[in-house]
Amino acid sequence: MKGFGLRDLLRESGHGIGARPGKLALTILGTVLGIAALVVTIGMAQTGGGQIARQFDAVAATQAVVEPGTTQGADGSSRARVALPWDTPERLGRLNGVEAAVLLADVDAGDRRVTSVPLVDPAAAAQVQPHIVASSEQLLPALRGTLATGRMFDSGHDTRADRVAVLGAAAAERLGINRVDSQPSIFIGEEAYTVIGIVEDVARRRDVLDAVVIPLGTARADFGLTAPSQAQVRIAVGAGPLLSEQAPVALAPNNPENISVQAPSLGNRLRENVQADINAIFLALGGVALLVGGLGIANVTLLGVIERVGEIGLRRALGASRRQIAAQFILESVTIGLLGGLIGAALGSFAVVGISIAQAWTPILDLRLVGGAALLGGVIGLVAGTYPALKAASLEPVAALRGGL
Repeated sequence: MKGFGLRDLLRESGHGIGARPGKLALTILGTVLGIAALVVTIGMAQTGGGQIARQFDAVAATQAVVEPGTTQGADGSSRARVALPWDTPERLGRLNGVEAAVLLADVDAGDRRVTSVPLVDPAAAAQVQPHIVASSEQLLPALRGTLATGRMFDSGHDTRADRVAVLGAAAAERLGINRVDSQPSIFIGEEAYTVIGIVEDVARRRDVLDAVVIPLGTARADFGLTAPSQAQVRIAVGAGPLLSEQAPVALAPNNPENISVQAPSLGNRLRENVQADINAIFLALGGVALLVGGLGIANVTLLGVIERVGEIGLRRALGASRRQIAAQFILESVTIGLLGGLIGAALGSFAVVGISIAQAWTPILDLRLVGGAALLGGVIGLVAGTYPALKAASLEPVAALRGGL
């Protein structure tokens, strides 16, 4: 084949690819699935990473805790060096970046039991008691909470020390209360407290869901509460460093070093680590899928060599060189790989967008990934077709003609 040039090579390769449409479709399918799986896995890793980042920003990156600093006593117990002022939410609310603040304190009820009936049966089996938490009025905004029913107490209840309570969902279930329109009451010891609301969920301080929440003023009047234990603060993204600097001065100007502020920094290493782990897992899955597709191309190309032994022998007998035979089969496998890469990259992109829309997420997909995935299909075809091409080129004309008969 003295005149066997590039045009002839392209023509012969095109004929070899299109001669068996069914086999071509099955061969491309393996690459399509591999590339599509790679694009989907990496794309969903990026999209999932973005979703995780938003979740972290919505809670961890926008939540801070302000507490009095503690010191170790002679008996080994921790003691607060300074008490948080009762108007802590108002002071913190004046700081830049603070969206809501709530003052919380755990209440020691002593031997007083929390029940939903005025009389306690001494013969009844002992049950785990809901704990009591005193709170200022901004509980739900600060903790990102929602009410199942009823309302939250306000500053008026706090000022008057009204005996009202809001139950966490788990505490309400334990006490057998699921509605507040009939103004049910619970009893702490012998005192009745009217239930005005039930908290369905909170993003922070999950122990509130298993607690009886009463106003700070009521806790001071009925239980002798002397000082709050902490303030939960909801802040804007990036306001953590500023809060850490300003909150101690706002709450204890004479002793700011005695105030402890736990606020998120500008960078979140936990979020970055989680996202890196997810990317690694998805990349591993995509690599496995891609390997399967490459093996599919190699197997089908090798079978094509075996089936076309007679054709190879005839071309060798007409003067085709080993290099020309190898180039033809490599070109066929690269073309199949590119076709599979293009189709797979397109299908993978549509899948990422579709899944993201279905989950109400923002799809994140690097366009360089899509283009690279399509080219990767050609690379896979090149690698997968190299051995079958060399196998075809190594056939002797006489042996190939005999095997093709």
